[in-house]
Amino acid sequence: MEALELVALIRRAHGGDASAWEDLVQRSHRRIYNICYRFTGSAPDAEDLTQEVFIKMYRTLNTYDPAKAAFMTWVATITRNLLVDHFRKTKSERLTDSLDVTPAGQPDSASLASRLPDSAPPLDSRLQSREIQLMVQRELQKLSPELREAVILRDLQDMDYREIAQVLKVPEGTVKSRINRGRTELARLLSRTYRQAT
Repeated sequence: MEALELVALIRRAHGGDASAWEDLVQRSHRRIYNICYRFTGSAPDAEDLTQEVFIKMYRTLNTYDPAKAAFMTWVATITRNLLVDHFRKTKSERLTDSLDVTPAGQPDSASLASRLPDSAPPLDSRLQSREIQLMVQRELQKLSPELREAVILRDLQDMDYREIAQVLKVPEGTVKSRINRGRTELARLLSRTYRQAT
């Protein structure tokens, strides 16, 4: 969608046009949910947080400035801010190494895992893909929030360094450092988990 069309759609949604708002929700729902799920590791929490993001988006649509950031960068910033609040609220309750549910049809973890060294013996591809998704999601929860969000935005959401820097409100150099450290730590965790499993 052209930037001008998107701005017009946002204005219509802010003005109360329900179909325009529904269009914006449909365009961004999957991405917001994926960010929330990858960060929390919980499908119910991700659903709740996704709804909170949409409420915040609707209330602040008039603040979106296309000259400052792409729409999805602005949306990712709102999402990230709510995730930070959620992390602070649940810090003492959170168990970072548990995973009960993974959304069906989400190839994101497999995509990230394919970028990491894989010393596993060949298995049935569907079983291996499912196991890799579970393992990556479980180990991703063990990263610090700063490293986790950087890896999620870069490797699972395919945002570029500039966009991530805008979302996280840190310099690009910090973004690159966090991504590198996050990938290294994730690879170490995955390697250790694989060794323990064999």
